[in-house]
Amino acid sequence: MANLASRGLVLPPGDVRVDAYGDTVELSRELLDLIIRGKKRAGTSLLWAVEADDECLAKAGDIEIVVDHCNVPALITRITRVDVVAFDEVDAAYALAEGEGDGSLDHWRRSHWEFFLRECARIGRVPDARMPVVCSVFELLNVVPTA
Repeated sequence: MANLASRGLVLPPGDVRVDAYGDTVELSRELLDLIIRGKKRAGTSLLWAVEADDECLAKAGDIEIVVDHCNVPALITRITRVDVVAFDEVDAAYALAEGEGDGSLDHWRRSHWEFFLRECARIGRVPDARMPVVCSVFELLNVVPTA
């Protein structure tokens, strides 16, 4: 956090977490760009992966330092809403807030199913349409200036 202060950024009050988007260099770059351009204001993780990685579940009010594919701080966000739902219960409004592809629920389901297949393989679980996913809505507070 001292590194952020040296770049002129002071974190607002709230519990601070570190997070990343995407599991490949290309996906990370794409998702961070969508956030910076204002198209993406939500992100989804697999609850089973959160549990397997022994991470705390995000909650409204959390401040996130979002790191890029090199684990370098890129963005500061604030979580405004968190819901845990079954994969097949994610709705069109949430898919649109994710801002990926054409913004449709169909695109959301296809792209996230592929991502969750990789996550399930990583943690030794079998994907299922009823698997619990963590749907987080956030606001962008800052883009971290490059050093």
